[in-house]
Amino acid sequence: MLCPAKRKECVLSVGNFILHTDDIHKQIRIELVGTFSEEEGLLSMQSYQQVINPLDPAEYELQIDCTKLNVTAPDVVHLLESCFLMFKNDGFTRIVLTLEHNPILKMQLSRLGRKAGLENLTIQSTVQA
Repeated sequence: MLCPAKRKECVLSVGNFILHTDDIHKQIRIELVGTFSEEEGLLSMQSYQQVINPLDPAEYELQIDCTKLNVTAPDVVHLLESCFLMFKNDGFTRIVLTLEHNPILKMQLSRLGRKAGLENLTIQSTVQA
């Protein structure tokens, strides 16, 4: 499903991947749930690109809710790395990942963010210390 060209908000859901665009607040919100297979990861990336292509990501903040995401299996880490590189190339004003208290996932995402050169990446926790 593609969102209409003239829209204020759009919601796209593909399996474990839910994408919301909010043109008024200039935000793109992605919710990731569970574990992704290689096929689901590729389908999510294609869906993301279809929705993002008509936009100017440099005007948007990307918010990714990872509170329900599992640690990525070694055989699909390359897809997650490709996503980070794609986010960097898209040029978002800011990228915010939200996690629950999951040190392993935080370490994995931090490492991939550094490797992709995402200097505008913030990882925050829903759990307050």
